[in-house]
Amino acid sequence: MCGIVGYIGFREAQDILLQGLRRLEYRGYDSAGLAGVTSRGKFCIGKAAGRIDNLAARLVEDPVRGSIGIGHTRWATHGAATDENAHPHLGGDNSVAIVHNGVIENYRSLKDRLVQQGYIFNSATDTEVIAHLLDSCLEQVRHAEADAFDADTSGNPYSTPLRAIRRALAQLQGTYGLAILFRDYPDVIFAARLGSPLVVGVGDGEHFVASDASPLVGETERIVYLKDHEIAVVTADSLQVSHRDQGEVQHNIEVLETQATDVDLGGFAHYMLKEIFEQPESLRNAMRGRLSLDEATAHFGGLNLPASELRNVDRIVLTGCGTSWHAALVGEYLIEEFARIPVEVEYASELRYRNPPLDRHTLLFAITQSGETADTLAALREVKRKGHPTLAICNVVGSTIAQAADGGIYLHAGPEIGVASTKAFTSQCAVLTMLALHFGRLRHMSFGAGSRVIDQLQKLPDFVAQALEENDRIRQIAEKYYQAENFLYLGRQFNFPAALEGALKLKEISYIHAEGYPAAEMKHGPIALVDENTPSVFLIPQGLVYDKVISNMEEIKARGGPVIAIVSENDEHAAHLADDVIRVPNVEDFLQPIVTSIPLQLLAYHIAVLRGCDVDKPRNLAKSVTVE
Repeated sequence: MCGIVGYIGFREAQDILLQGLRRLEYRGYDSAGLAGVTSRGKFCIGKAAGRIDNLAARLVEDPVRGSIGIGHTRWATHGAATDENAHPHLGGDNSVAIVHNGVIENYRSLKDRLVQQGYIFNSATDTEVIAHLLDSCLEQVRHAEADAFDADTSGNPYSTPLRAIRRALAQLQGTYGLAILFRDYPDVIFAARLGSPLVVGVGDGEHFVASDASPLVGETERIVYLKDHEIAVVTADSLQVSHRDQGEVQHNIEVLETQATDVDLGGFAHYMLKEIFEQPESLRNAMRGRLSLDEATAHFGGLNLPASELRNVDRIVLTGCGTSWHAALVGEYLIEEFARIPVEVEYASELRYRNPPLDRHTLLFAITQSGETADTLAALREVKRKGHPTLAICNVVGSTIAQAADGGIYLHAGPEIGVASTKAFTSQCAVLTMLALHFGRLRHMSFGAGSRVIDQLQKLPDFVAQALEENDRIRQIAEKYYQAENFLYLGRQFNFPAALEGALKLKEISYIHAEGYPAAEMKHGPIALVDENTPSVFLIPQGLVYDKVISNMEEIKARGGPVIAIVSENDEHAAHLADDVIRVPNVEDFLQPIVTSIPLQLLAYHIAVLRGCDVDKPRNLAKSVTVE
């Protein structure tokens, strides 16, 4: 959830670090801070609770000087959001400064030991434990002979702090992404990761460290993704990567394809609105190069499983959290419809602690936007530990889940800055549609049926663009209902997951209580909630269960409940019953969750804006949930 930036080079670090932290705001945070070290070996620290603007104001009066520094945005896990608990934290007699993402599970026992050694703690965080532990290990190294942690440090000018880092990391239980400065080594940043992402940007006479690639856009096009247990020694002119236990390793420099315009607002009022309107293009990117007209199927280069093994799959488990779980529900309908393979959808937070019976020919797909969701990662590792193949559907190249899975599919949706997922959700649904087509064609689906699916998928970006044309109409509807305190979202079959997702969007960014249900379930309890102040949003495009949903809508109208209906463009019957109507293109049932999600996203957005909510950074939420 937290954000890390680091810089070492020939420029003043402070402005670069502040800009990087602003680009990481989408991850969620409640405090921020910077640390630099001067050539005289003195730390400069600035930190503040609240928004980055608070930190920036403080730095005007007391700037962090120098061409080396580290920065952090914190999302509290240990200790309240205060100046004292904000990162960076200092260790020992101010010999070391660190920023940390993740959670140290054994911090209490480590803290007790360090207190006995005389260390004084100034915060309630688990991170300060690491800072003092590093200082303790540094003192041990300075007074000890070479040991097992010294395998590759001979002749290395940074061997002493590197040995201290290795000693300290070996004692930590939990997850960490760390950027470390040592007072006595003012020309180097150390970075280390385990379960929390870190990347290094490679420049000319300068290097960067960050928790993801977004702060590096516009600064460098060369990037190194660190792996678990790796430690990077970063100077202005060099990068050395080693494994904590195995010594130096080769690192691969990859090209950062994100452009500066991808992380700018581009004239939109909010990132969320920008990303909603990017969906025609993000869907094209998700499908590009993956649809084969000649074979009437979809192809994926990263599954790393032969067709013979995929053909033998007897059961598929789809797991995710939040919006990704809703996409998984869409995938369940699609795969069972197209391929006739039994599918189970599991909350990742539940799957990781269950011990469900999994047949030998079971395949797991972990669905995630960030690739860092702690519960999803844990669930994937648990199933992988039991010998089942694991694949990821993910948006972030080089992410932890992408590295942990046996293979997978990237969404290619581009950076998603708004906390509430929009284009990643529809890209996940598009990928799952292609995946269902792929499995279907491996089994019983005919060439003609596959061709018809491809024809509809190729038209999908235009369908979405047409749905976006309802934006002004949706804004007017939002003005009518934005003061409501409860909403119901109702759909059936493919549109049931879309109803769940619509309700979640409204909850996330407007703080209105909303619930999604299968429309037929209303009379089994939730209909008791219906009154003149509770709008019901019906997803009722024409299709197999259209007449059934009409009956459900009439039940709501009979009890005086206002109805907002999302209907097919040529539908007059449902439009006549509803109080307010949003029209979408008439598409096949299997594409309806994508097309109907567009007005739901816009409705949530406009209601949140009218209520004065922080749309891109809703309270208590973070983009990458890297703790349990």
